[in-house]
Parts: sequence; C-alpha cells; structure tokens
Amino acid sequence: MSDKTEHTANESEHQVYRTTPERTGKMMIIMLGICIVGAIVFFSMWDYWIATPAPVVAMMAGEAEHAAPAAATGKTITQDLTFIESTDFRTLAFNALPNEAGHNPTIQMNVGDTVIFNVDNGGISFHSFGVTKADEGFAGIIPGSEIGAASNPLKPGEGGSSEFVAGEEGTYYYICTVPGHREQGMVGEIIIGPAQGGSSGIAADPTGVSHEFTLNFVESSDFRTLAFNALPDEDDHNPEIRVNSGDEVTITVANMGKSFHAFGVVSNPEDFNSVIWDSAIAAMASPLKPGESGSTTFVAGAPGTYYYICTIPGHALQGMQGSFIVE
Repeated sequence: MSDKTEHTANESEHQVYRTTPERTGKMMIIMLGICIVGAIVFFSMWDYWIATPAPVVAMMAGEAEHAAPAAATGKTITQDLTFIESTDFRTLAFNALPNEAGHNPTIQMNVGDTVIFNVDNGGISFHSFGVTKADEGFAGIIPGSEIGAASNPLKPGEGGSSEFVAGEEGTYYYICTVPGHREQGMVGEIIIGPAQGGSSGIAADPTGVSHEFTLNFVESSDFRTLAFNALPDEDDHNPEIRVNSGDEVTITVANMGKSFHAFGVVSNPEDFNSVIWDSAIAAMASPLKPGESGSTTFVAGAPGTYYYICTIPGHALQGMQGSFIVE
C-alpha cells in the first residue's frame, strides 16, 4: 500500500468534526437565553422558594409541647388581621406599620377564652399564619390556629379564619409562619390571664328559661356622656342584667341618639373586640344609624360577671356599659 493510500485510510479512521463560528454563536445565544429565562422564573417566585424550609430545618426546630385545652368559658374574641408590607418590603406587620394606629394589636384574654382570627393577605408577597408560645422563630404552631402554611401560603388577596383557645396563663404570639417574616415584624402578643374569678369555667346545659331585655342608646346634648336607657342619675340608667347559665337571652336595642352605635356582651368592657356568645348587634364597620334597631338571641355561658357595651371604640369609656351577671 502506498504512503498516500495509507494516509487517506488513517484520516477516515480519525475524522474531525468542525462547525462554523456562526453556528457556535447561535448555540451560545440559545444557551444564554435559557439561563436568563430560568433566572427570571426563579427570582419571580423567590418568596415561594424561601417559604419552604428545608426538611432538616423543620426537624431541628422540633415540635413544642402545648397545654391541654382548658374548659371553654364561652367567651369569644374576634380579631381581624391583615398582612401588610412597607414599600421596600423591609418592614412587615399586621394591620398597620410601626408607629401607626392599630399596629400588631395586643390581644388580652383569660384561660378558657377563645379568639377567632380573620386573616387577609393585603400584601404582594406570600404569607401564612399561626399562634405559638415560642418567643422566636416559626416552630411550635398551636394546632387549629394555622391559616395556610409555609409550604402552602396565602397568595396576595387570599384569606382565612382559625381559632385559638387559651389553655394556660402566659404570653403567646400570633405570627406569619413564613420563615423570616416574624423577624421582619409580623408578630403580635396574646396575653393570657387566669380563669376569670367567680366563674366555674363551664356553662350549664340549656335551662329552657327565656328572658327578653330592651335597651336604648342615649346621648347627652354635648355628646360627652353616653349611656343605655337613661343618663347618669336618671331612672333605669345602664340597668343590670342578671340571668342563669344556660338561660336563653334575647336583647333588642334601638339607637335613640344622633351618632352610630353597635352592641355586644363582652368579657372586658375596655376591649370592644371581646364580644362573647354571638351577642353582637351590628358592628363598628356596619353600625346602627340613628333610628335603627336590632335584636340578638343567645344562650348565657359560664357563670361570671360580664358586660354589655356599645362596641364602637370609645363609647363604652364614655358610659355605654352595664353589668351582665350570669349565675
């Protein structure tokens, strides 16, 4: 075999594939485009990725021990909360930003009381909700208090409800359970005091006894003094209501004043959110206008001293409150 023939055979056995600079450039552009699109998708969902803690983090966090449920007192507090964010997203909060009215409201309750949370995501990020006794982090969420989860959060505009029953005295916290959001400010306190004195904490079975009461909202001419039925030092001023646990109670109220009013039986006359037994008539967001009236029927819960008030903020402090005694 000649040298030329042998050289040709060797070339056929070791073929070298080449491409043009134009083709190489196109491939580089395609690869760069794929990387850019992937980066856009990844960072546009950044909040979702950080909302899912690694399994090892969850395992290290552990589960907190929770107090056994206390005997329900029948007292229910309703708390509305909205996730909000500063424009630069560095500060997160409930209802209002720091130094604004309504910022991360503190909830006061007693052992055996229930708080119902109505939560809305008013921000542009993902959020979730829960109650914990831990004073930091996002572990130890009380079962039943969750709304969404770090792995399945509330999207902007979504909302939900949950409840928490105070099992023992102490300080609990309601938080955004997305990792890092509590540290950015989404945390509020729940202060739980002892079971209310004079109460067994247990409501009696329905007695079959019914009561009807009529109350009128009245105001002084200068609007500085508010009351039910009559002004101070007048007959029937803020009359005491006394019933037995398990009795059915019907209350009818009429707005005889010139302002807006609303009604509820509460556990704490200084907290217009502590309405119990579904006793509300109207509300701050939808009050009774002058001349309007309303009625509510409920079963009296555990024995104790409660109060009926106007639930418009400030009106109870101006005098619209009376005692509601359950024996």
